[in-house]
Amino acid sequence: MALPLSDYTSLLAELKEVRRAGLIRLRGRALPGLEAAATTVASGGARPPGAPIEVLLRSAVARLDAGTLRTAAEYTLGLAQGTRDWPASSRRARAASVYGVSVERFRKDQEVMVLGQVAEHIVRLTADAAAPGGSGGPAGPVDGGGAGTHRSVEVRAAGRTVGLTVHVHPVDLLRDVDVVVSPSNVHFALPEAYKSSIAASLRRAAAVHGMTGELLADPLPAELLEWAEQHGTSGRAVRPGTVAATGAGALAAQGVRRIYHAAIAVPRAGTNDYDVLPADVTRAVSRALALLAEECDRHVPPLTSVCFPLLGSGRGGLSYEVSLGAVWAAVEAELARGARWDVHFVVRTPQAAAVVERIAAGIRPAHDQGPTG
Repeated sequence: MALPLSDYTSLLAELKEVRRAGLIRLRGRALPGLEAAATTVASGGARPPGAPIEVLLRSAVARLDAGTLRTAAEYTLGLAQGTRDWPASSRRARAASVYGVSVERFRKDQEVMVLGQVAEHIVRLTADAAAPGGSGGPAGPVDGGGAGTHRSVEVRAAGRTVGLTVHVHPVDLLRDVDVVVSPSNVHFALPEAYKSSIAASLRRAAAVHGMTGELLADPLPAELLEWAEQHGTSGRAVRPGTVAATGAGALAAQGVRRIYHAAIAVPRAGTNDYDVLPADVTRAVSRALALLAEECDRHVPPLTSVCFPLLGSGRGGLSYEVSLGAVWAAVEAELARGARWDVHFVVRTPQAAAVVERIAAGIRPAHDQGPTG
């Protein structure tokens, strides 16, 4: 789609102003292009809580490719957890470290590219929202399907209607979900925080940083080590399907209270690859739901909501359909027993969301298809 040069140029200039000022210092600044875009996009559906420009920026950044591009954009604009009040110099330095270049090199090269990509996606979001029948793209919640970042889906389970929520955005943007299930390997060894996986994103979002970006606490790997010591598994692999519970670190500020680490990936000896079996995914989801039942009343208020990614559908190699089938087998069984959990799914693409939403149409996931004998 061709981008209007005037819109793109003005938005890029205003994004540079946002970078300099930071999110908490935007009040009273002249940002007519971003304000107009935020108003147009929000008109496509109910607007989620938060300042309109920040919601717009998060929607645009969520469309960037996972990895260095999106991570650098989050730090540059102060969207990364704990960075909204950082000075511009600290945010730029952290973004430069994502690419492994000097601050000056980043300022002249990668920063221009990053902000340009964000501007392009804002233009696209605005165009989508302004088009006849446009839904506003992924800028706000949309009930009953559509192109929003939050989709409500009603499904039938054990003769009753159950509501699911499908989130179409990075996992670290989740808000007000008590428990997030994170895929792990059988050693509960978390990936480095700069990587782009779900586990890495949660580790990064849970970490606590100081005003200048220094790492003050990295709670998830520390708590997993403590869990291994308590359960006598230090230095050895656990059985696939095992689930270890930890706190959520800095994600608590977003209403996320627990992380359930699901051991589903079995490393292949002598390689950097690993295997994920659908049966292990189902076992892990069943264990996660059982753990939720055990823990729910130990917290005030009680834990009531849980969010699943499509476990094993990344480097694990499972298709969306197979992953969903494995997850849904355990979720549906729990709902059939009368469980009243508020169930969420978080996915990165509209294609993955469509797979989840097909449950509502009565189309069984691939895991449930074929002979049952």
